[in-house]
Amino acid sequence: MTSSGVRHDTSPSAVASPGVPPATRREDLVTVLFGAVLTAGAMSDGWAHSNIIETIEGFFTPWHGLLYAGFVATAAWTCWLAYRRRGGAPRWWRDGWPAGYRVGAIAAATFLLAGLADLTWHETLGVEVGLDAAFSPSHLLLDASAVLLVTSPLRSWWASGEGGARSATGVASLVLGAMAPSILLTYASAFLTLAPTRFIGGLGTQQQAVLGVDAYLLTTLLLVGPFLLVHRRRAAPGTGAALVAGVALFNLVMQEFPTPQTWAALGTLGGAALADAMLWRLDAVRGPDAPLRLPLAGALLGGLLVAGHLTGLALAVGVRWTPEVTGGVVVLAALLGALLGGLAARPAGPAPAPVPPPAVPAQAVPLGRR
Repeated sequence: MTSSGVRHDTSPSAVASPGVPPATRREDLVTVLFGAVLTAGAMSDGWAHSNIIETIEGFFTPWHGLLYAGFVATAAWTCWLAYRRRGGAPRWWRDGWPAGYRVGAIAAATFLLAGLADLTWHETLGVEVGLDAAFSPSHLLLDASAVLLVTSPLRSWWASGEGGARSATGVASLVLGAMAPSILLTYASAFLTLAPTRFIGGLGTQQQAVLGVDAYLLTTLLLVGPFLLVHRRRAAPGTGAALVAGVALFNLVMQEFPTPQTWAALGTLGGAALADAMLWRLDAVRGPDAPLRLPLAGALLGGLLVAGHLTGLALAVGVRWTPEVTGGVVVLAALLGALLGGLAARPAGPAPAPVPPPAVPAQAVPLGRR
């Protein structure tokens, strides 16, 4: 940690080779913009799979075109950042990557391989529909590669240790990284569930309620985990709300903004904004190194996200879960957040060894007394 309280990331994935200058804020911003195009392509492809997939056959679609155009732009820009630093690293393709971008370069290669596999899959077996699209092996590899590629500015921000305006590109990159897996998790997303609006009666409705609780816990994991990765390094105002807005938008676009889920998403956004404000105030009062800072942050954010979502549903169509299940899922989300915070916290180092007092030199004895 520096004297200003900013933690620098010194992990191998975030440190550049000696002599290679880091990416500038403007370079990170360009990466974020290209990554947003890639994410928009994934979002439009998810919408197509959910609404008009019966009329689409084959790999070459407008949605895939936008997705792969965003990938090509992001990958080409990532390579250009290394090539333009070839003066400090003659083997730029190996050592020229600015801090945080080496992993993104590897992800670009795996994304390309996954794209070729997806092309083969589509042309051989056809277009996946429903749950098949979420579990397609080529889609899973594409998604994992996209997460690593679009989060290069996030790692660059961590390596720089800067705050202020530099935080904006880092948080935007974090949001894109959280949005990317959303396309494969819509079957278990709290932003699309209506389970709390149904009475819990027989075995069938109990199973639906359990699936609803699972959706809340999975969504809590998806949102609180990335939030804590940022919060442990440096608090950035609005991080929780930005994550909720991005992931909720990704989910709601696919279903064309159904009214109950949209109200619930607005409630979740309000809960995230409240958590952001409370944690910002707690840091101002307790300091960034206060005991149990991350478990408390995870508990607050997790509990308020679910409470906000249930409040939005209640205002829109009513919540029919029992008070025990309704209150219990909020507590479960808070406990999960606290657990994630405990796992994200840096382990306490060993207590410093006591420093022995300095030795007192023996007094010299005059020669006449020896």
